[in-house]
Amino acid sequence: MRTYRQLFRIPEFTPFFLTSATQVAASTVSGLALGTLVFNTTGSPLLSSLAMFGPSLAQLLGAATLLSAADRLPPRAAMSGLALLLALGTAAQAVPGLPVWAAFVLLFGQGLLSSLGGGVRYGLLNEIVVKEGYLLGRSLLNMASGTMQICGYAAGGLLLAGLSPRGTLLVGSALYAGAALVARIGLGARPARSAGRPSVAETWRTNARLWSGKPRRYVYLALWVPNGLIVGSESLFVPYAPVHSGLLFASAAIGMLAGDTLAGRFIPSRWRERLGAPMRLLLAAPYLVFALRPSLPVALVAVALASVGYSAGLLLQERLMALVPQELSGHALGLHSSGMLAMQGVGAALAGAVATRTSPAAAMALMAVASLAVTCRLAPGLKAPVPARERGMLVG
Repeated sequence: MRTYRQLFRIPEFTPFFLTSATQVAASTVSGLALGTLVFNTTGSPLLSSLAMFGPSLAQLLGAATLLSAADRLPPRAAMSGLALLLALGTAAQAVPGLPVWAAFVLLFGQGLLSSLGGGVRYGLLNEIVVKEGYLLGRSLLNMASGTMQICGYAAGGLLLAGLSPRGTLLVGSALYAGAALVARIGLGARPARSAGRPSVAETWRTNARLWSGKPRRYVYLALWVPNGLIVGSESLFVPYAPVHSGLLFASAAIGMLAGDTLAGRFIPSRWRERLGAPMRLLLAAPYLVFALRPSLPVALVAVALASVGYSAGLLLQERLMALVPQELSGHALGLHSSGMLAMQGVGAALAGAVATRTSPAAAMALMAVASLAVTCRLAPGLKAPVPARERGMLVG
């Protein structure tokens, strides 16, 4: 499977794709609306930022408590049910007079649900497409996610101007409800991938089993840490270039789209193993130029080039799937997603702390050095062939 057209010929892929893209749009629109509402109410930039990005932090707790359900629930029911719960939570945040603390309680709950949703969604993708099509399908989802975020922020701004934050939250709720309806009608009824009842204890046990295997541990670290450190560099775009930060973010988005297209559509399978290491280095190396405080055109090129390196994550996910049995694919991918988001938060906090003691430009370059060091340290563990026993037995 080598083309996106082939993906859409799979009957379930189109409703799956529409469900995922609509949820991203709903999250973007409602996050912008809630951040604006909280800022208008409190005047606090910190609370406003947490209102927009707080759910990512809650996903870490979700990964430690809920992920065992990702493979133990029927995928269609789980996807439609989770989208419906997110719709109800978003609508509740639009209730006039709702205290800010209550809005954050709802937001925290939505973050927990989203951690489970990632595992369900990517585990189902692994079932819908053939094994060789996972990387292509995931690259298309990444491209759609980036596009929907751009469109969502633009549409959210227009909705805030024409309606109000609460009205925009209701639009976000309607989008979540639409995603639930598409999932319920368009997806086929599939059984759960794994038997047994989900529980916190089972989540901990499976997390420990996934982490116990050295090859999987290297893959998880390579997916989480270098990525998170470079997101820390990106988090300094505003203080580095307040007037042109939007151009830097746009360049990063363009680079990511190009990288996802390249990895998913054009790199043949025989080249993926060889190109994995260079792509991981590419993610950080261009940021070293920021130590010299480059001109804006040079900075834009460096950011776009570096962002192509994010596609290394797709290649690593393919390796992860070769190390995990089918019945645990949702849990394994959910752990990757939640851990990645958590490390991005850590990277942003670390970069901000370094920037306060040095400068935004110096901090961006230092985060790149750290990312390169971690990538080089992990490289030997990612060169080893996949042991056959790792997939079948989940032993260390």
